[in-house]
Amino acid sequence: MSETIERHEFGAEVGRLLDLVVHALYSDREIFLRELVANAADAMDRRRFEALTSESSALPPDAKVRIAPDKEARTLTISDAGIGMAKDDLASSLGTIARSGTRAFSQTLESAKAEDRPSLIGQFGVGFYSAFMVADRVTVTSRKVGSDEAWTWASEGQGSYTLEPGTRAEPGTNIVLHMKEDADEYLEPYRLDHLVRKWADFITVPVAIVRDGKDEAANQGTALWRKSKSEISEEQYTEFYHALGMNFDKPWATLHWRAEGQLEFSALLFVPGSKPFQPIENERQSKVRLHVRRMFITDEAELLPSWLRFVQGVVDTEDLPLNVSREMLQSTPALARIRKAVTGRVITELTNRAKKGEDYEAFWENFGPVLKEGIYEDFERRSEIAPLLRFRSSAVEGWTSLADYVSRMKDGQEAIYYLVADDAEALKSSAQLEGFRARGLEVLLLSDHVDAFWPDQLGAFEEKKLQSVTKGGLDLSKFAAEGGEAEAVEGLDAFVAAVKTALADEVADVRVTDRLVDSAVVLSAGGAGPDLQMQRLLRRAGRAGGAGKPTLEINPRHALIRTLAASPESQVPESAGMLLDLARIQDGDSPRDPAAFARKVASALAEASQTPKE
Repeated sequence: MSETIERHEFGAEVGRLLDLVVHALYSDREIFLRELVANAADAMDRRRFEALTSESSALPPDAKVRIAPDKEARTLTISDAGIGMAKDDLASSLGTIARSGTRAFSQTLESAKAEDRPSLIGQFGVGFYSAFMVADRVTVTSRKVGSDEAWTWASEGQGSYTLEPGTRAEPGTNIVLHMKEDADEYLEPYRLDHLVRKWADFITVPVAIVRDGKDEAANQGTALWRKSKSEISEEQYTEFYHALGMNFDKPWATLHWRAEGQLEFSALLFVPGSKPFQPIENERQSKVRLHVRRMFITDEAELLPSWLRFVQGVVDTEDLPLNVSREMLQSTPALARIRKAVTGRVITELTNRAKKGEDYEAFWENFGPVLKEGIYEDFERRSEIAPLLRFRSSAVEGWTSLADYVSRMKDGQEAIYYLVADDAEALKSSAQLEGFRARGLEVLLLSDHVDAFWPDQLGAFEEKKLQSVTKGGLDLSKFAAEGGEAEAVEGLDAFVAAVKTALADEVADVRVTDRLVDSAVVLSAGGAGPDLQMQRLLRRAGRAGGAGKPTLEINPRHALIRTLAASPESQVPESAGMLLDLARIQDGDSPRDPAAFARKVASALAEASQTPKE
């Protein structure tokens, strides 16, 4: 028998080649099983295809991919009943990459056009060579359909491989991995079962793992997303949704469709019915699973933008080219088109359900803050996202949309007014709203973590500018306020000038305002700079220099202002500081010196309690 063994040299660079395969192309050793199972499934699909024209090629009724670990022999055998390989096939399919050498392999990839690389990679057979990540010797025995001969290919990855006659009763292929000392985990049936369910659970070819001498099914074999919607019950959808992300609720929306034409793919996506246990604010990437011919490839393809990362599900295509490692996808036009199509379909579903009012408020309360990020991040989709937004309002109960707000605007109103703060409840009683309420002007109340960022990016809705009510220079004079004009206050101008001097280092300006009713003072931001909420965020981030100084606005109607305006000029510095601290507290900030402020308040209360009652 030894005389029939043929030895073939890989080439001088085989060490570098295998190092590339083992250490550079794959990020995880377990990928080897996916690659070998995928190859076996492809071989069985090829045999099934050939059986359409040749009865002799028909698959046996019990055909499967069989994975058999042997702890004593330290071998792992993957066998299939596929098309099989003849002697020349073994030499060309398993030897091409070695004969080409690392340098030629790399140079060919570098010089090839992007659209040609996937086919070149397939010719090099890199997937098979992932076996050397876990094995120090690999033998392949194969018999091609229509042939009576079997041949065995063997290599230790040390410079050569051998070919010799082999023995196999039926067409197909056996791959035997002689495992490395540190690869014991891949001889455990439970570990192999986990890997099959992770990577190959939905391929149509049955996969079995040998445990205690018996074949145990390891994959479901049915891809729900490949079925027609008419064949699937609501219970089956829910069961798959639960298994997909360890969810326990019912999906709020189920999207199942097949795209056909120049680009074909199947998709089954879910919008959860409740917030996940893991805060999605901390995870910025979409985790929709990408499958190619039912084989799981990755959940890091970012098939949806980050502002739709709450969507879960599967996208499966046969048209997507992959790079050599299969984990990192090529930036191909096909992938870009899939992303665009899937994103568009999700937005259409949200739009339709928002119009129909199908429990849309429940969705918004769960994922509204994440969806708002799209206004800030996605220029192309802003006009589609804006109608989906919902807000609390100073004028109506519950949630309202931008379109509803515009329909309620007063004659002559040119802006959509909004107020941003950290506390939603505090917004309702904010001093910033007093002048707007007095004039019957509605204000949207925003309290999510992204609300300080996106309004400026959207800019306008239905040609109505979005305007923060904390921005200085707002002219509300065209709208009549309750209570009429304020009476003249003696000494007011001098008092305002003195306060401005006293606070010159802390505010940009001090001025009289007509937008307060019950409060004595309020802060506003400069007309060209960030609003007050953004200024707070900049200060918290240690970037106070970029925040600018606020403007202190004074209500001439208020009794406190009238009293202070009539007080001696020597008291102005202390009074000015108190007014600034009052304004800061109203907006949810701390006084400049909390301890000093507390002492002043205590002193004022003590003096008031000692004043004789008339």
